[in-house]
Parts: sequence; structure tokens; C-alpha cells
Amino acid sequence: MFLRRPTTKEAGTLPQWRLMWRQFRRHRLAMAGAAILIPVYFVAIFAEFFAPMSSSTANTSMTYAPPQVLHFSGEHGLHVYGYTTERDPNTYEQRYTEDPSQVTEVGLFVHGDEYKLLGLIPSDIHLIGPVQKGEPFFLLGSDQNGRDLLSRLIHGARVSLSIGLVGVAASFLLGMLIGGISGYFGGGVDNVVQRVIEFLMAIPTLPLWMALSAALPTDWGPLTRYFAITVLLSLIGWTGLARDVRGRFLSLREEDFVTAARLDGVGRLSIIFRHMIPSFASHIIASLSLAIPAMILGETSLSFLGLGLQAPAVSWGVLLEGAQNVRVVANAPWLLAPGVAVVVVVVAMNFFGDGLRDAADPYGAASRARRRKPFWRNRAGRQASATINTATGR
Repeated sequence: MFLRRPTTKEAGTLPQWRLMWRQFRRHRLAMAGAAILIPVYFVAIFAEFFAPMSSSTANTSMTYAPPQVLHFSGEHGLHVYGYTTERDPNTYEQRYTEDPSQVTEVGLFVHGDEYKLLGLIPSDIHLIGPVQKGEPFFLLGSDQNGRDLLSRLIHGARVSLSIGLVGVAASFLLGMLIGGISGYFGGGVDNVVQRVIEFLMAIPTLPLWMALSAALPTDWGPLTRYFAITVLLSLIGWTGLARDVRGRFLSLREEDFVTAARLDGVGRLSIIFRHMIPSFASHIIASLSLAIPAMILGETSLSFLGLGLQAPAVSWGVLLEGAQNVRVVANAPWLLAPGVAVVVVVVAMNFFGDGLRDAADPYGAASRARRRKPFWRNRAGRQASATINTATGR
């Protein structure tokens, strides 16, 4: 009789990333969040292709035009109907009525506004748009200047989503550096760093953002202001990560593997970057994924208040700035579409971050699952129920 050699899975030697992926797949909300975020980021990267037209293309005769509905027929194929306009005699507002006699044929991979894909490849192909360039086409309606809201929403996604990634990357470097120094050296250095962190965390975030944003020169261009807002968000967002890293370093610096490396003559930087940080890298990844929504909300809030990015830059916060007037929103509710996009992306990122956290910390995930499990489904609950039934003669 021959003994079969155990496979890698049976031997329990799966690499850590495989174990994390296995745990992550069991988190249904995290998988749903990933299913939302991956297409959203893909569309944001290739925004010029997916947007029907440029973010600055305007039709001044179609201000606050309602969304058009796609139709299909054998004669015209995919198309939308145009609008007839009239002025309300009492409010002087422009009213739109769908006119089936005005047909705008719609096609896929059509020629439209010229652009450079990823800033490198010149093209004028758009995924969807009017067959005849320049014809009205507003699937999500238009804004106060007659610009297509869907196109501006897609272009704004690139700015809003990238500012979250860039801001988190900068705060990650600050948090790792300052938190690592505080936790590794301890003593007086730790006291000074923690007092500074507590001081920054005690300041209300939104008023501090507003004060720093108001200090930016008004003559800065969109790109310069974009990087300035990113730096401002990063200067405040590093404190939470720094405290987490500091706590990890305090618990790890006396561990056997760190002591062995120190006795072996390994330098401090090597101990930190080759031994200590990799031991909780998965926790850092989960923390970063949960920090990105805060960055996106910060940029959206500042731009909504007029203190962040400003026109001609396009972001979700800039688009929401046009929906501050209650009367305008009542007549053109489609202007709130960027707010819906922010809510969906932030919720999806939180679900995704929860899944990463559970995958990175399997013991914590197991304990949370036990807490969420109903009492009668736990082993202890079943034993207690059996004891009660025996005592009562049931």
C-alpha cells in the first residue's frame, strides 16, 4: 500500500495572498463592492472614450434639458427624440416637450470630439453618441450651460477618484514614516509625536480644510490647484494611520524575530522595512482602502463649497456646486446625479475595505462572524438550549 503525498492545499502551505483571496471571496458585500469599483475606475481611466462628448462642449439653446430616452426602431435604429421648447408665461422658464418628429440617430463607436486617449493617442472615437456630430444628445440631461451631464460626470470621475488615490498615497508615506518613528523609538520621541497627532485630530476637519483652501492663491491653474488640494487632504489624513502603525510597532519591537534580527547586527532601517512592516502589511492595505472614501468625500465637500477645485476643472464636487439652489434642483433634479455617484462609490469602497480587513485579519473576521451569528446557531447556544430543555422536561 502506497501513501499518497499530500498536495500543497492539503499540507496547509498556501501562500498568504491565496489565503487572503479565499477569505475575501466569502465576503459577499466586498465582492459586490469590487464589482462596482472595477468598472467605475476602468471608465474613469478611459473617460474620453466612454464619454459621448467633451466636458466643455455646450449647446446654449438646450440649458437644463431633461434626460433623453433611448429608442429603437427598424427605420432609425438606436435613436433619441429631440425637444421643442417654449417659455412659461408666468415664470419665463424654458419648458421642454419631446418631439417624435425630431430624430437623432445614435450609434456605437462614432466619431465626435477629438481627444488624446491617456494624453498620448489622438482619436475622435466615442463609445456612444449621435451619428451626426453636434446634434443634441443628453442621456442624463444638461446643465445651466447646455453641457452634457453624462459626459461631465464621466470626466469628473477621473479627478474625484484619482485625488482619493493620490491623497491616500501621500498620507500613507507620512503615516508610515511618522508612526514608525514614534513606535520604534518610543520614549520622548513617542510622546512628542503623539501630542502633535492629538492636536491635529482635535481640530475639526472641515473648518481646517476650509481655512487652508481659502489660503490658496486664486490665480492658480486647475492642475496646480488639484495638487494643492491633494496635499491639503494628505496633511490631515495621515494621523489615523500613524497611530495604527505606532501601535503595531510598539507590539512588534519586543517580538523574538525583531530581537533576533537586532542581535544579528541588522540595521534599524532593515529591521523596520524587511521585518516589521511586512508582518502587518495586509492590515495597512485594509486601512488604506477605508481611507480612500474619506479623501473623495473631502474633495467633494471642498469643491461643493467653492473652496476646492474650480471651473474649468471638472470633478463630482464641482458638478454638485451647480445643484446648491433648491429651485434649480426642483426643476432639474438630474443635477444630483454626481451626488448619487459619490454615495454609490463610497459605499462600495467601504464594503471593499471591510472585505480586505476581514481577509487580512482572519482571527478578527472569525470573532466578528461569531458575534453576528444568532445565539441559537452557536455551539454554546445549542448546549445551553439543550440544558434548558432537559431541565424543563421538554
